[in-house]
Amino acid sequence: MNVLFRTLYAGAVSLARLATAVAPASDRKLWRAFRARRGLLDRWAAIAPPRDPSRPLVWLHAPSVGEGLQARPVAHALRAARPDVQQAYSFFSPSAERFAASVGAEFTEYLPFDGAREADRLLSLVQPQLLVFVKLDVWPTLVALAVARGVPVAMLSATLSATSRRRGVLARALLREAYAAMSLVGAIDADNAERLVALGVRRDRVRVTGDTRFDQVWQRAQGVDRGSALLTATASDRPTLVAGSTWPSDEAVLLPAWATLRRSVPRARLIIAPHEPTAAHLTPIMDWALASGLQVCSLGELTHPIGAAPDDPDVIVVDRVGVLGDLYAHATAAFVGGGFHRAGLHSAIEPAALGHRSCSAPVIA
Repeated sequence: MNVLFRTLYAGAVSLARLATAVAPASDRKLWRAFRARRGLLDRWAAIAPPRDPSRPLVWLHAPSVGEGLQARPVAHALRAARPDVQQAYSFFSPSAERFAASVGAEFTEYLPFDGAREADRLLSLVQPQLLVFVKLDVWPTLVALAVARGVPVAMLSATLSATSRRRGVLARALLREAYAAMSLVGAIDADNAERLVALGVRRDRVRVTGDTRFDQVWQRAQGVDRGSALLTATASDRPTLVAGSTWPSDEAVLLPAWATLRRSVPRARLIIAPHEPTAAHLTPIMDWALASGLQVCSLGELTHPIGAAPDDPDVIVVDRVGVLGDLYAHATAAFVGGGFHRAGLHSAIEPAALGHRSCSAPVIA
């Protein structure tokens, strides 16, 4: 990274530190991400004493739940094959906070912002023998300091879409050295491998290894317990559309389309799981359902009833993360969100693994 980009990057990290100090209490994802990093290194220090220096440690970083689903089968396979290896697992997004515990690492926490002092202290606390980034995100300062300590850095299930902004001039200038420092990169297919090489990864360090999320999703689909409390509480013999990981831009198209469908299939019901189940996102969906004369309740009202929840509501709004993969078991058809959102379409493999017909947003429109 040249001097100009290093200076600009360090300035951005300093602004992130300031935002961490002043972030208000809020259920908005951005502010939660900042507030979660208050006292973060002290939390890492508190869990670091069980680190056994006589045992090797692999550190996996997966920014959010999607990448976590790719990391988890690897972590579990590593545990089975090498129980002597300790594991650390870090994440960036607040949406991954609950999911992270399912990975089973000895050390699990948020990753600090990519400042030199944060990266240096964290490497001293964790003492990894291997640092692994999942999918694409790399932190250039952390990578540089890890390599300087002789810690190999790798990527698994590496993906780089043809339209990724990481292929732009600025991103490549900022991150090229970090990608070039990778000791090994497992790409999901040959096309992604070529794009990663163009991004800076050394060709002799790339292997096509497939996407570990397929293993994870298939295992989960085969293990769905249809008699679980979750699926029992949400069971129905009605034709059901499960809409997963939706954004408001998806809902602007999906909800009117579903209301039209109801005129032809009046028994149809909708289970909708917004990508960010915050009050600001859930409330408009609940209000829409009520204004449409539909029976609606949240998933929490069904699974932990306090008042009188409908026995078989027309609309169930999922108000927590980590359950969508199981709820797809109810789907007659599935809608996968993100197609009308700039983040792009979310993964359709969860409903596909359960054998359901799955529609992306552009298809249902």
